Amino acid sequence: MTTDKRRRYSAPVVDGINKSASRAMLRAVGFSDEDFRKPQVGIASTWSNLTPCNMHIDGLAREAAKGADEAGGKSLIFNTITISDGIANGTEGMKYSLVSREVIADSIETVAGCEGFDGLVAIGGCDKNMPGCMMGLARLNRPAVFVYGGTIMPGDNHTDIISVFEAVGAHARGNMDLIEVKQIEETAIPGPGSCGGMYTANTMASAIEAMGMSLPGSSAQNAVSDSKLADCEAAGAAVLKLLEADIKPSDIMTRDAFENAITVVIALGGSTNAVLHLLGMASTMGVELSLDDFVRIGKQVPVLADLRPSGHYMMSELVAIGGIQPLMKMLLDRGLLHGDCLTVTGKTLAENLADVTPYPEDQQIIHAFDNPIKADSHLRILYGNLAPEGSVAKITGKEGTHFSGRARVFHSEEEAQERILDGTVVAGDVLVIRYEGPKGGPGMREMLSPTSAIMGKGLGSDVALITDGRFSGGSHGFVVGHITPEAAVGGPIALVEDGDSITIDAVNNTISVDVPESEMEQRRKAWQQPEPRFTRGVLAKYARTVSSASTGAVTDLP
Repeated sequence: MTTDKRRRYSAPVVDGINKSASRAMLRAVGFSDEDFRKPQVGIASTWSNLTPCNMHIDGLAREAAKGADEAGGKSLIFNTITISDGIANGTEGMKYSLVSREVIADSIETVAGCEGFDGLVAIGGCDKNMPGCMMGLARLNRPAVFVYGGTIMPGDNHTDIISVFEAVGAHARGNMDLIEVKQIEETAIPGPGSCGGMYTANTMASAIEAMGMSLPGSSAQNAVSDSKLADCEAAGAAVLKLLEADIKPSDIMTRDAFENAITVVIALGGSTNAVLHLLGMASTMGVELSLDDFVRIGKQVPVLADLRPSGHYMMSELVAIGGIQPLMKMLLDRGLLHGDCLTVTGKTLAENLADVTPYPEDQQIIHAFDNPIKADSHLRILYGNLAPEGSVAKITGKEGTHFSGRARVFHSEEEAQERILDGTVVAGDVLVIRYEGPKGGPGMREMLSPTSAIMGKGLGSDVALITDGRFSGGSHGFVVGHITPEAAVGGPIALVEDGDSITIDAVNNTISVDVPESEMEQRRKAWQQPEPRFTRGVLAKYARTVSSASTGAVTDLP
């Protein structure tokens, strides 16, 4: 057995006369005698030509492989899947989106565990790629670096994918003709990269960098840029240093590191999906994290970034002024980050930030602490008789902080979308979209099409939407998701009826239906659990194994 601690996993696969067949197979893919004595670095690529978020990642994977090879390792590139939320949103296909996070984690664990990789680089470019990669790395707990594929550039007239979704609503309202919609459709997505605002992809990339699992600067780089190529090459080399020092994800992904991630997500005004994914990643790593941690940290951390969807600027514009590193330095100097957390550089977060220069004085994207976008978190964890186990809202204050209205109940996203576009939904309604949770959907679809239609119809200040599903990072308005327990298991959201009075209070963090408990109990007795929509295949398996959204909707709980 080898004494080289860097080859802990590859040595049993390739060393000794008994492994001659293994070596024969590897010679066919390019191994030389010398390569068998090197630590093996798996490069998990999420390349696919089905979405702009990932269409360029094959080139990034080759750069990461180059970095690992030049640093003395032997790289092997393998693929995992991706799906596109932007394509699937509003369809049955979106039920597979959150499921893909688990499939990605399973596949990375499976390949690396089977092949005996000593270290890994994982490269993600779309919403579920990133937490899926991180969960796979956490399960394996081998020296690893995550690389973000980078953000897309803005389309014509400062447009992006959300501009297209909202154009559909504007057309339904009569404010935009078909030619104008088509012009936005043709120009909003100009090339490779993830959706351009502080939507879920850019949110999760920032969270992972704040956690210390990406090299400094990785989250704020344009997808097509020399800096992104250099980031990938450096990541490959960094894995060899982590192998030498025996630094593993469990050394980096600590509770304090998750708190740093939450802090940065709040300061950036990030996606509600960060709550779901950080809970899932923490669960996989064995770190205790709960919805209440978001409440506690949210009382201390302001929203400082004026970024889409609620703000004005795009990620590429934040890249141009220095990315998130100066923001992290601001938060560290304010005492809001744990500076002693270890990172994939082998240094602490504070050491990484020591020489970071401030933002240019004339920039308007990141506000000062004395002039925040919002004085506390926009991520509101709401409890009440509609969500006794919690729910998640994104309230920036621009929507107001209170909403009361009459329930208009739908049993699917499609049904709600039709009634928004045809004018059935009117001011004062609280749309209740249920049976869209992790088990009930199954798959916890994003309600991006309905929320975009609401905004496009000009009802953003007059209509609220609540769901046991979730939202895109591009959703904005008075929306509450992740309502638990979900309808499919008999949660209170399953008992709401048309016309019930619902009140959402984002100051006191409550969500309630004004129905006496005695009446709710009668409805509960009359409620019948729907038959599963899927009985075979990945969706059925997911529905049987997935946990509540309040614990991260994971499928690998002990």
